[in-house]
Amino acid sequence: MKVVGLRIDVDTLKGTSIGVPNLLEILAKHNIKASFYFSVGPDNMGRHFWRLLRPHFLKKMLMSKAYSLYGWSILTAGTAWPGKLIGKHARLAIQMTKDEQHEIGMHAWDHHAWQRNIAHWPDEIILRQIELAMDELIGIVGNCVTSSAVAGWRATQRVIDIKSNFNFTYNSDCRGDTPFFPLLSDGTLGTIQVPVSLPTYDEIIGHTVSEEHYNAYILDKIHLHSGVPVYTIHAEVEGISKLALFENFLTMATKEQISFCPLIDLIPSSVEHLPICSIAKGFITGREGWVAQQKHMV
Repeated sequence: MKVVGLRIDVDTLKGTSIGVPNLLEILAKHNIKASFYFSVGPDNMGRHFWRLLRPHFLKKMLMSKAYSLYGWSILTAGTAWPGKLIGKHARLAIQMTKDEQHEIGMHAWDHHAWQRNIAHWPDEIILRQIELAMDELIGIVGNCVTSSAVAGWRATQRVIDIKSNFNFTYNSDCRGDTPFFPLLSDGTLGTIQVPVSLPTYDEIIGHTVSEEHYNAYILDKIHLHSGVPVYTIHAEVEGISKLALFENFLTMATKEQISFCPLIDLIPSSVEHLPICSIAKGFITGREGWVAQQKHMV
């Protein structure tokens, strides 16, 4: 039996209020527990439309058929009006996730602002964004927030340093192949990282693989993965427009002796043998802009 960490990113109000309950129902049916990462501040995701000026992003939106994938409520959120506070308006869905004993993690306060501005924000704004998200999330589910995962895998060295001051069991801020200790600026070790190692739907659909063969493609990736496989889905995609596709994926995985677990279960009981790595900016085919990537020490 191959074990895969299942991470569910929740970026928007629609994803939280509609996608999360849909996913909870399917996960319960398949007896699966996962790690949910919640954005809880203003839903400003529609402001990503400015990125259409970039040819790579425009091509991605066209190939993924963004309108049918997300719907207008997500694609225009926070554009003509201030974004609604997700934690305030979708509190029940977040509480349901805790009640069904899934792992709860912090994703972002303002997901759009983090992705766009993190490279040049001063330390005090980074710290404040994390504090706002944590205060809101803890106010909803109590002190059971075990980890965090930055929006869009956009973590700089300063972010890793700042987050080491929070009481997270681990973080999932980058792409990579196996859990590790990140090296901090002062030469000490930071909070354990559990990186995402498998591609997401929006990164490969339409150019690497068709939807018809998508599930088989991901399952093959899992079987061939030599590290610790971590798979990310999005409540806005697999929880709504691609819900049937995702349920079929779980059925296929069971037949192929693949099981899923929260990311915290991927951390070994004895962590002294985890590698020490740095985190550096990198690029992934199918994803616009940079992401943080695990960099093994030579």
